[in-house]
Amino acid sequence: MGAGWGLTMPLAKVATSSGHQPYGLIFWQLVIVVVILAPVARVSGKPVPLRREHYRLFLIVALTGAVLPDVFFYLCASKLPAGILSILMSTAPLFSLPIALALGNDRFSWVRLTGLLFGMIGVILMIGPKTSLPDPAMTIYVFIMLLAPLLYAMEGNIVARWGTFGLDPFRTIVGASAAGAIITLPIAILSGQWINPLQGFGIPEGALALAAVIHGLVYASYVWLVGRAGSVFTSQAAYIVTAFGVVWSMLLLGERYSVFIWVALALMLGGIFLVRPRPSFRLGIPKEPPRLHACDETGS
Repeated sequence: MGAGWGLTMPLAKVATSSGHQPYGLIFWQLVIVVVILAPVARVSGKPVPLRREHYRLFLIVALTGAVLPDVFFYLCASKLPAGILSILMSTAPLFSLPIALALGNDRFSWVRLTGLLFGMIGVILMIGPKTSLPDPAMTIYVFIMLLAPLLYAMEGNIVARWGTFGLDPFRTIVGASAAGAIITLPIAILSGQWINPLQGFGIPEGALALAAVIHGLVYASYVWLVGRAGSVFTSQAAYIVTAFGVVWSMLLLGERYSVFIWVALALMLGGIFLVRPRPSFRLGIPKEPPRLHACDETGS
């Protein structure tokens, strides 16, 4: 599961290698997720009649958990090494803590504050030394990329604060993905970012399709594992995803990193361990689906 999610990072790098722009990529990614998870959503949980608050939920989750963070992600995917993308994506729990405190979702802890400081030092190590990044000009893209995990943290806290109005995670992610596809389709066409798969399906397009398929299948596996193994055990996938994202990038793309990047990675993973935010979920990097009955049965 962690290996699969980690593989989506170098695949995103490949998907942007031919010049494809964010909105075209995001549209097809969301369409594939809907196609894969809609059958699962149909047989999972109890049917809930959709009300106005559900459509509002779909819109909020689509914007904060898919469309906007993926715009920043794909903008930076062509500029930053895939391993760096993996490390930066792992900072979502670090952003989640101050947002959770502001919304009253969590309580202050000096241990968690220490974890947040570890993460901040890790970011400084990535951009401070001149030999840290392959090119100092990449620094601006590090800051842009950090907007993606910030949005994921916002989404997770919104869901944790106000819930999903009775919808299970599969129905929520399918509804949000469909909403995101509806939003991005006209933008992709009007901005000239539309991707027509019938005009040519090469390696970049295949990488996008494979990444979307992996995301859909692994998300389904993640929800299943939460119900079987519990939330505490399954939440450790975040560390594995980050590690595999770096390893896959080295194996498939031949990336190599400076010692500052490795120290930054260690600090960020240590910071995430100390922060240990309350479980929540989002469309991208794995976080806990909210209030699964199967999770409650485990006592987690």
